[in-house]
Amino acid sequence: QVQLVESGGGLVQAGGSLRLSCAASGRTFLRNLGMGWFRQAPGKEREFVSAISWSSSTTNYADSVKGRFTISRDNGKNTMYLQMSSLKPEDTAVYYCAARNGAAPAATYQYDYWGQGTQVTVSS
Repeated sequence: QVQLVESGGGLVQAGGSLRLSCAASGRTFLRNLGMGWFRQAPGKEREFVSAISWSSSTTNYADSVKGRFTISRDNGKNTMYLQMSSLKPEDTAVYYCAARNGAAPAATYQYDYWGQGTQVTVSS
């Protein structure tokens, strides 16, 4: 079992930046975990934001965040990050981190472990 805890959300003005963190724990051997960020706005389905492989050699972004968001991870700290810049009001959502054994795909249903989410609100 893997526990995921997000942090770093908050209220920011449009054009501002935030960095989200996702700390993983619980399983002795966390190697080979693919991880991703998803978000869900009120009244909308959860959508893919970004994903990263265990080695960080492969990253993937939704078109809506390319060039503005950067995903990274520090396996020594069992932590994944999402640096968000040039934030827009449409980025407002609850952001979730997710993990699975193996690759880090974009599909929500392929992830086995989820955090509780952290709220990001971007004011105009």
